[in-house]
Order: sequence, then C-alpha cells, then structure tokens
Amino acid sequence: MKAFVHEGKKGMDGARMKEMDEQSPEKGEVRVKLKTAGLNHRDLFVLEKHGEEDPALVIGSDGAGIVESVGEGVSRVSIGDEVVINPSLGWLDKSDAPPDTFGIVGLPGHGTFAEKVVVPEDNLEQKPAHLSWEEAGVFSLAALTAYRALFTRAQVKEGDTVFLPGVGSGAVTFLMMFAKAAGVRVIVTSRSEEKRQKALELGADKAIDSEEDWEEALKDEKVDIAIETVGAATFNKTLKSVRKGGTLVTFGASAGDEVTFDLRSFFYGQYNLLGSTMGSRDEYQEMLQFISEHNIKPVMDTVYSLENTKEAMMHLSEAKQLGKIALKIGE
Repeated sequence: MKAFVHEGKKGMDGARMKEMDEQSPEKGEVRVKLKTAGLNHRDLFVLEKHGEEDPALVIGSDGAGIVESVGEGVSRVSIGDEVVINPSLGWLDKSDAPPDTFGIVGLPGHGTFAEKVVVPEDNLEQKPAHLSWEEAGVFSLAALTAYRALFTRAQVKEGDTVFLPGVGSGAVTFLMMFAKAAGVRVIVTSRSEEKRQKALELGADKAIDSEEDWEEALKDEKVDIAIETVGAATFNKTLKSVRKGGTLVTFGASAGDEVTFDLRSFFYGQYNLLGSTMGSRDEYQEMLQFISEHNIKPVMDTVYSLENTKEAMMHLSEAKQLGKIALKIGE
C-alpha cells in the first residue's frame, strides 16, 4: 500500500512516500481503508522523535474510512461501517489522568497517512452523519483535546468568559466553537488580521492582535478561563489575563517547555493551574454527541492528495493555516 513514512534522517529530510506491506488485524483489531486523514502539529514533532535507526514509520494520527476487515472477537464495528478513528490509545474511561497504557496513533505504531491502517476496535466510532469525508478525517485529535480541556478540566459553564490565545490552530478553533455552543463569551488573539476576522465570523466576541498589550486590551474584561496552547513564549501573558480566582488550562509547549512565574502573585491571586492532554474514549464519545447536536464542523484550510503529503506538511510547518489540513486518500 502507499504510505507517507519517516525513516533515517531526522525531520522532513527523512519523510517520503513508500510502498508498505498491509497489516492484518489481530484479535480485537480492525483494518480501515482510509478515505481521508488530517494533519496535526504532532506529526511534525514525530519527524524529530522517531529514531534514525528505527524501521520506517507511517505517521499521522487522524483519519476516517471504511472497515475492511476485522480480527477475532471484534464486536463494536462491522465490515463496511463508515468510521472515524479516535487517536487516543489505551484510555477508555474518563479519569483524572491517562493510564500508563496511554498512547497516540502514529508513534510508536503506524499511523493514518496511508491507504489502510490497523487500530484496536475500541478506537473506532461511527462517522458523524453531518460531516463530509474530508471533515471526518481531520477533527479527532484536536477536537478531543479541546473538549477535555474545556469541559472536563476547566469545567466551563454558560456565561463564563474564555480567553484563547493563538486562534488558527485546529485545537484553538475547536475550543472557540465549543465554547460558543456552550453559551460562553470568547476572546481570541492572532498576529494575522485574516485569522482574527475569520474568528469573528465564526462567533468569537473579540479578537486581539497578538502584538498588542494584552493587559490593556483586556482591562474591561473578566476572564474566567484561559487556555494556553503555545508554551513558555506566552504563558505569563496568558496567566496575567485571568481574573483572580480564575483558571488557566495548558496543553501545549511548542514554544518552550519551561516557564518561570511569580509564585507569590499566583497564590495570593488564588489561581487554578490545570494540565490537560488528549482525552478518553468516554470523552471522545461525548464530544461526538456534542458536535452532532450543535452541528459543529471543523474549519477546513486545504485538502491535499496523499501523494502530496510532504507539501501539506510544509504548509503546516509555516503555521499559516486557519483550521485543518486534510489528505484525500481514497475515492
């Protein structure tokens, strides 16, 4: 089968199309003939994390397609079902933190940038009827991450004000749409005027230029929850935006893992700092129900063919997209 893999050199130099053997599903596993897949920033990180001496790895975490074959004991899906892939492996029940068995599709096991993929049956759900194939193949990782951060961790409620720096990424765009569907006031930031305008069109109540003084821009706001997805470069600016007694949720560190902040101001301000990552199968199913009830669809940026995956990855690396980048794989 055709697949986009990483092997040998670190980074994009080790990424290419390659013919790979099809895997056969074992007990409890399912082989899906993929129609579409979606890109995430994680795919860029995998190009650096995957070992130079390791065998070729099919990358990619998001995908949707049709069940082609099933292993022994499979009962949750049947051959011919239209399904979406939950990329969160080994985390079934909603819990305070993922179990030690937690992993993500696309490293260390093969991912979705291929004509076919084998995954556990527990990681498949029926494709939401309101989504096209392109939409169904791109939303899972970002939407699940956004759902847990906003609802399970932050415990957002109607009437809250939520601050979302860095609108344009898939996760932040879903956070914005989920929050608006829940009756929340949403404030976003972006360096791009185009992205700020698009966010307002999608329902954001206020859009701030990332280069502005956030304290000044938010002086008349009462931010109950801020969700930080960038890391060290913006962490303190985001924390300062939150009202005393408010909550900061963080699940991103692309701009640095380590931060320094004023501990005394933090505890006198009675702030809540919460970490989050991905989510459980329970939350994935809740999220699917939520997007179906509210007719929420991923914002689409560009659709590439599987053969043009490297071009798609380069586009993602430039961080100019608004919404999700898709790969069209099957007819």
